[in-house]
Amino acid sequence: MDRYAVIGQPIAHSKSPFIHAQFARQTGQDLSYDAIEVAPEALADAIKRLHAEGYRGLNVTLPHKIAVAKLCEAVSERAQLAAAVNTLVRTDSGWRGDNTDGEGLVRDLTQHLGLTIAGKRVLVLGAGGAARGILKPLLDQKPAELAVSGRNPWKPEELAEQFKAVGTIRPATHLALKGDVFDLIINATSVGHSGAQLRLPGQLLAEGGACYDLSYGKAFAPFAAWACTQGAARVSDGLGMLVEQAAAAFEIWRGVKPETASVLQRVRQPQAGEGPLETATLDSGKAREKATHLVNGQD
Repeated sequence: MDRYAVIGQPIAHSKSPFIHAQFARQTGQDLSYDAIEVAPEALADAIKRLHAEGYRGLNVTLPHKIAVAKLCEAVSERAQLAAAVNTLVRTDSGWRGDNTDGEGLVRDLTQHLGLTIAGKRVLVLGAGGAARGILKPLLDQKPAELAVSGRNPWKPEELAEQFKAVGTIRPATHLALKGDVFDLIINATSVGHSGAQLRLPGQLLAEGGACYDLSYGKAFAPFAAWACTQGAARVSDGLGMLVEQAAAAFEIWRGVKPETASVLQRVRQPQAGEGPLETATLDSGKAREKATHLVNGQD
């Protein structure tokens, strides 16, 4: 039986083992998939050990996506551009890195949520490893504008320079966005994992706009609450992206593309006493009510 795993810290909340078990059952693949907690200081030793133990592939999540790219013996073109890796493929002597995050995000936005990116004003909050992996696929969709903001200016400016051959990115700090409005706001920060809120100025979302968080579960709640105060027509967590990027990684590893809609539906079902954080299209009143439930952990 071939062995796979996801590595990160924290990792206990991960739904990746469930998702890949569904893919394996659906496609008739004989494999196992583990969730392994790896601290940043142990990353290099961990991927060497997992290679020695015979793992065929690894998914990589927070906080390792940038660091692991530097430990690969080779990387795909898209991973090289992003300077971030979320998928490792075993080679004879090490690991080859790839990045399926952006592919997964665009599939979820366009196929599951029915959103159009072309011609829209898009804002990505955050300029770390999660953001790096989604920028090229977003640019490929030809938005009217793609802005990237961070707490400090230098990381967004670095990304604008890094991706200039692909398309134009407008760098900014969060607070410098005052007066701007966007049709789609994507949260690629990890602040929700600590229950914190980003410091953002005033009204940023255009009427009828959508908000999307790459996180899910309780980490989604702070951004969901903020999005609802913006009057978002749609507020979505990142479960759809999680399933779609996993499907892309599964296809790289196994050479077969799994069906995703039914798996996403199963992932959204309540697990072990917790309610599902489902994508919702809400009017302003229902949005505020939903935000209260999310923050209080009732949903």
